[in-house]
Amino acid sequence: MLFVPANRPDLAAKAPRSAPDLIVLDLEDAVPPQEKDAARLGLGDAVAAASGSGTPVAVRVNPVGSSWFDDDLGALPPEVVAVVVPKLDTADAAAAAGAARAPVVAGIETVRGVATAPQWLSGGLAGCYFGAEDYVADLGGVRTPGNEEVATARALVGMAARLAGIPALDMVTLDFGDDDRYLREAAEARALGYAGKLCIHPAQVALAHRAFTPTREELDRARRLLAAYDGAVAAGRATLAFEGEMVDEVVAKRARAVLELAPPDQV
Repeated sequence: MLFVPANRPDLAAKAPRSAPDLIVLDLEDAVPPQEKDAARLGLGDAVAAASGSGTPVAVRVNPVGSSWFDDDLGALPPEVVAVVVPKLDTADAAAAAGAARAPVVAGIETVRGVATAPQWLSGGLAGCYFGAEDYVADLGGVRTPGNEEVATARALVGMAARLAGIPALDMVTLDFGDDDRYLREAAEARALGYAGKLCIHPAQVALAHRAFTPTREELDRARRLLAAYDGAVAAGRATLAFEGEMVDEVVAKRARAVLELAPPDQV
């Protein structure tokens, strides 16, 4: 997901160039209060500019309960494939978000939202994301490069999304010039079960694709492992030693999951 300010149709028109899976026109954090009404009025033009190349476009509205929320929902153009609703943290708020005319992606970025996500996150949502910056601000904590302060919250959101049967997307990396940090955080997120990572700069899109797409080496190893495992099962054995690793059905299941992520040209 690549976020673009909703009041910048010029940037919206350029967004497809980096080949994101989804462009999100942001009416919330990226637009100052005095510009929100104008951004909403121009939303149709911004969506048209962003979707010209066929890239799917979503809109992030302002939070449920804000003075802008209802008007944001009412202004959604029909071309929008999803509505991203930030700071959801209760079943009532999730139900209010469900009034949108498009599938909802839930932003989990408050202490209450993280703590209660298993109670209201459901398969009726299209997905969710973890917002670390808002979470730490709400927590009253200190943001650090090592992410220790959000480790528990990231894991909890990943687990809640898994229980709900929906994909979770990892937090933004604000330092868009630090590729190493983005890739490190993306690797952590993938290990925690996240399906992708938010992008706030076009240069981060290629990094996200790289981090969440299995390498040729990973795919080749998964194929070899499954071939060996299937042979062992056919011979009546449930476990085997493979390249120094003990393999059973759980390990084979992880290998199958790797192959499910293979790009079309490597299936």
